Amino acid sequence: MVNDDTIKLLKECNAGVKMAVSSIDELLDKVQDESLKNRLIENKNDHTKLGDQTHQLLLEYHDQDKEPNAIAKAMSWMKTNYSMMKNNSDSEVAKLIIDGSTMGIQSLKNYLDQYQAADEQSKGITKKLIHIEETLSTDLQKYL
Repeated sequence: MVNDDTIKLLKECNAGVKMAVSSIDELLDKVQDESLKNRLIENKNDHTKLGDQTHQLLLEYHDQDKEPNAIAKAMSWMKTNYSMMKNNSDSEVAKLIIDGSTMGIQSLKNYLDQYQAADEQSKGITKKLIHIEETLSTDLQKYL
């Protein structure tokens, strides 16, 4: 039997992936630089694969996905649209993605601490998400 920490950690990862994919989707059509656009698409695909993995594990554990917090999602949408209205540039896209990645990394690290009894597979997925976010943030620095 799988423990509660494993389920909770997978759900948080799943919700985080959905938030990341949604944010990237919202910004992709605003990107002008082809290499930036390709990097965001690559990152979106990486997130989608991990989202599919968390989804499958939750199904196996007879549980379901978690949607991102509605308030957080609405605040993100408002910030994105306001920022892009003021400065519709690749630099602003990079800044918004880096900000979101930083928040995601902090949340994922907190969840690892909070759900210490989660199984190693779930912790591994979480660490992989953290790595993906950290790499993206580093890669996007050149667009600032």
